[in-house]
Amino acid sequence: MSRKIRKAVIPAAGWGTRFLPATKAVPKELLPLYDKPIIQHTVEEAIASGIEEIIIITSPGKSSLEDHFAPHRKLESALKKKGDTELLEKVQRTSRLADIRFVPQNNPRGLGHAVLMAAKEVGDEPFAVFLPDDLFGADPTVIKQMSKVYKKYGGSVLALLKVAPEDISRYGIVKPEEVAKRTYRILDTVEKPETEKAPSRLAIMGRYILTPEIFDALRATKPGKGGEIQLTDGLAILRKKQNLYGYEFEGTYYDAGKPMGLLKTSIAWGLKQPGIGLELREYLYKLLSG
Repeated sequence: MSRKIRKAVIPAAGWGTRFLPATKAVPKELLPLYDKPIIQHTVEEAIASGIEEIIIITSPGKSSLEDHFAPHRKLESALKKKGDTELLEKVQRTSRLADIRFVPQNNPRGLGHAVLMAAKEVGDEPFAVFLPDDLFGADPTVIKQMSKVYKKYGGSVLALLKVAPEDISRYGIVKPEEVAKRTYRILDTVEKPETEKAPSRLAIMGRYILTPEIFDALRATKPGKGGEIQLTDGLAILRKKQNLYGYEFEGTYYDAGKPMGLLKTSIAWGLKQPGIGLELREYLYKLLSG
């Protein structure tokens, strides 16, 4: 019987160079998406997925990530004195979201290495990985959808999205064997292939359910370009020992990992907000109609 997915790993140790100079002093994960930083949206998605413990992989110079999820006594006291209970609740909620632990990755060496840093905290149980750059509009959450596949088949599960032919070279692409509706056994993975050489249009998105055997696979993974240990390479080793599955999730994908992507995501997110959606829509209409 498959064990419950209780823990999640959120890699957040990168430099965020695509957003420089904005990320020179502010971690990319703390850039705002409407009224919350990107990483808080990810943490809240993890909680909505049934996650109980969250491990954030961080790096030197990113202490503000820990500060965001810690109580801020002076600010809370000031809001209490002002009688601003609504803002006070929002501030206090960030430190009460979940059991969050921080693990340092002193020298970022790729996504696979970041996941490996969480081995001690995760232990010998299955876990989820949430990449904060990738955001989703999905109900139930993508991980909840993937959990059904994990419970039925066992083995690790990757979130998949069918991408346009012109976008294939931007993603890791899988060679799939369909086993059920929207569900595939993964026969191979190819990192950023040329369109004409790609085995499918199914791309790996930033949500994973991984078995603990991934840690031994990552320890056996040789560093690739730039000395980085890639999760895709670790999964290729794991696939030789256990079946690897993919699920083509139902929902909308948002790429917040680059400036234009975050701008588009912010607009899409804002249009869905009850308080400002209509006003934003009217503003955009006036802006575009000149």
